[in-house]
Amino acid sequence: MTSRDDERPPATTGAAAHATTDATAHANQDAGYRQHRFTPAPGSCELLLIRHGESQPAFPGQPFPITDGRSDPALAPEGVEQARRIADRLASQRIDAVYVTSLRRTAQTAEPLARRLGLVPNVERQLREVGLGEWEGGTYRKRIAENGPLVRRMMAEERWDVIPGAEPAAEFAARVKNAIERLAAAHPGQRLAVVTHGGVIGQAMALATGGRPFAFIGADNGSISQLVVRGSEWVVRGFNDTAHLNGSE
Repeated sequence: MTSRDDERPPATTGAAAHATTDATAHANQDAGYRQHRFTPAPGSCELLLIRHGESQPAFPGQPFPITDGRSDPALAPEGVEQARRIADRLASQRIDAVYVTSLRRTAQTAEPLARRLGLVPNVERQLREVGLGEWEGGTYRKRIAENGPLVRRMMAEERWDVIPGAEPAAEFAARVKNAIERLAAAHPGQRLAVVTHGGVIGQAMALATGGRPFAFIGADNGSISQLVVRGSEWVVRGFNDTAHLNGSE
C-alpha cells in the first residue's frame, strides 16, 4: 500500500538538515560510538543452507537408486528426526521461500518446515550434490571407510574429480556459484531456506571466503549455514550451526 503525500513527514532541507546532522553528531559524541552491528546491504538475499538429514546406510550389493546422475537414498530414521528439529528451529522465523534439490533426501528434510510455513518447495537441481562418478550408488561411503590411496589423494589434493568419472572441480564450482547468485537475484531482500548437500555447502563456503576447496566439507547432517548474497558480494554469517540437534543422536 502506498502512502499519500500528505501522510509523509516533511523533507528536511537546507539549514534544518545541517542542524539535524550536527545534533546527531553531538549526540553520538555524548553517548559514545557503539560497535557496528552487521546490516545486510539493500537488495541482499539471505540464504540458510541446510544440509539434508542423515540418509539410509549403504550396504554391499544394495546400491542406492540413481536420480539425476546422483545417488538418491531416502532419509534414515535419524534424518527424519533431524528434519523435525530443523522445522522446530526455523518455523517461527521469516522465511520467504524454500528450495530443495532434485534428490529426495532434501525434499524429505524440507517437508516438515515447508508444511509448517505453508510454503511449497521449489526445486533447484543445480544445487544437487557433486557428481561422484564411479563412486555413486553408495560406493563412496565404502571407499571412505577403507581410506585407500585414492581417498588419501583426493583429500590431499582437495579435488572430487580425483574419483574416476567425477564432476570436474571447475564445473562444480561454477555450477554452485551460478545457482546461488541466480537465487539471490530472484529474491532480493528475502530469506531463503535451501536444503542441499554437504559438498555443495562446502563449495559455497569456499567460494564465499576464497578458502581451500575442502576447508568447509564438514557440515553435519541437519546443520544450518548462512550466506548473505548480493550479486558477486558474498558474506558468511554462519557455518554448521547444530544447536537445534543437541541430544538428537
